[in-house]
Amino acid sequence: MSTQESSEARNRSVTQVKKNETSRSSGEPSQDLIYSIEDVPPWYLSLIYGFQHYLTMVGGTISNPIVLASFLCIADDNPARGALVSTIIFMSGIATLLQSTLGVRLPIIQGGNFAYLLPTVVIINTTFEPCSSVPMNNLTFAEQEEVWQVRMREVQGAITLSALFQVIIGFTGMIGLLLKWITPLTVVPTITLVGMSLFDLASNEGSGHWGICLMTVALTVVFSQHMKDLPLPFPAYKKGHGVYFVPCYPFKTLSLLIAITISWGLCAVLTSYDMLPKGSAARTDNSDLLSSTPWFRVPYPGQWGLPSVSVAGTVGMLAAVISSIIESVGDYYACARVAEAPIPPTHAINRGIGVEGLGCMLAGLCGSGSGTTSYSGNIGILSITKVASRRMIQYSALIMLVCGVVAKIGAIFVTIPGPVIAGVFYIKFSIITAVGISTLHYVDLTSSRNLFVLGFSIFFGLSVPKWLEANPSYIQTGAPLLDQTLLVLLQTPMFLGGFLGLVLDNTISGTDEERGLLKWKGVAMKTEEEKQEAARVTSSCYDLPFGTNIIKRMKWTRFIPFCPSFEGYSCRKSAIKDRVMNGMCLCQCLTKHHADGCS
Repeated sequence: MSTQESSEARNRSVTQVKKNETSRSSGEPSQDLIYSIEDVPPWYLSLIYGFQHYLTMVGGTISNPIVLASFLCIADDNPARGALVSTIIFMSGIATLLQSTLGVRLPIIQGGNFAYLLPTVVIINTTFEPCSSVPMNNLTFAEQEEVWQVRMREVQGAITLSALFQVIIGFTGMIGLLLKWITPLTVVPTITLVGMSLFDLASNEGSGHWGICLMTVALTVVFSQHMKDLPLPFPAYKKGHGVYFVPCYPFKTLSLLIAITISWGLCAVLTSYDMLPKGSAARTDNSDLLSSTPWFRVPYPGQWGLPSVSVAGTVGMLAAVISSIIESVGDYYACARVAEAPIPPTHAINRGIGVEGLGCMLAGLCGSGSGTTSYSGNIGILSITKVASRRMIQYSALIMLVCGVVAKIGAIFVTIPGPVIAGVFYIKFSIITAVGISTLHYVDLTSSRNLFVLGFSIFFGLSVPKWLEANPSYIQTGAPLLDQTLLVLLQTPMFLGGFLGLVLDNTISGTDEERGLLKWKGVAMKTEEEKQEAARVTSSCYDLPFGTNIIKRMKWTRFIPFCPSFEGYSCRKSAIKDRVMNGMCLCQCLTKHHADGCS
């Protein structure tokens, strides 16, 4: 790193320290980040931190194509399984790079989402005959390939077309208009249910070998909490001084990576000495994917053929897209909070949702089998490692691209045993749950109104999806298309809980102070200088990496929803202005004479 870059990094660190001190004095929680969102760690540290994020997301991301392969009728020894895994990893890398560079610009990973799995399975089961009815052994290899590829093309079309809806919602600023109804009591159940609703996934994976799972959890807890301030001597060399040792704190930033490596390595040793029974979930040789996967493979659009489009499939997948949008908005606020960044402004959220839609469209066109969206689990890793640098996430995206092209590398990580991944799930999903709950510091928890909205949203958001999971045929409206859409929406806890929180908090009477809106929107700042400083910090954090000054000099760009100079849908002086979150305003015309005052 050059002298100028080092100086800039030190200046940013000093600024972050001052910001932390200000946060403490104002009652805001501070996590004493080692690297804040604007800091640029040395390339080798960024590579290590990025690799850690890759390891924690790859297990969940590749689960979608692995589970989907059985519904697509892909044989266990078919190299197409490895191709699907490489494709989703590669597309996750592209989406992450776009999001962290041009999108919302928060240190947030993009990856496959389980919300897309249910509608995908429903589309396949309602459109094609089950795999058990297909005489695969009597078909030629080309015919077997066509059996699963025609199913994949149907999924591709549904994901691609539904993602177009997300692109429109984001880049037209429609999501920004909805932000005035998104309050702390909307975000809390949305984010909290992301972690709480996935407890069965962690339990099912961990049940394969509870010893390995709990060892991974214990190592992570000990390293990240008890040993985070333990210095270890690290050898260094300087001309004229020879070899000397400097204190190093690996457990503060690499606790999760170290825990995964130890558990994974132990499983490999136990497997090599045959100390684990055949078929054990803790073995590292349960899959032939490594041997059947080619060394290099570049995913490309239409690799399984031209996507096919159906109305039923697209509407069913729209339910997953809507759930993804609600979850992503909550993720932006949670990530900003963990990274100690300002609340995302409207233009950044517009851009983030639009870019997510583009990434999802690309994933659909390339036939990844799943859409991509903000990966909630990795937000918890920011809190554990105390590293929230945007550059680290960009390095992680590059690692995904490499592993997606060098297919053998991607296949190696498929050998990480399920119980090890489950240990990681327990840690990061618990952090996500806590991050969601921590947003409650904005609201008045002595208010019976707030307690009702919070408790009902979370409990109802957990219970109904769990019941519908066991009784999927209960919804019978007479319209299969509507049944499928309702089933997907009502089986998504974060959507249901967030929707209930949004409706209840915006319909039950309560003061802005009681609901936490004054602190949430930053209205409670005391001086004009503080307001100007907050605006400056927010602007620099979420601005585009290039061309921002030129964009801001063009007056017309303030009407473009995804431009940094966007001021909301403005009004003329003849209309009444009602200022809402992040500078967005809504025209409220008193009479028909004022109707022409709204732009």
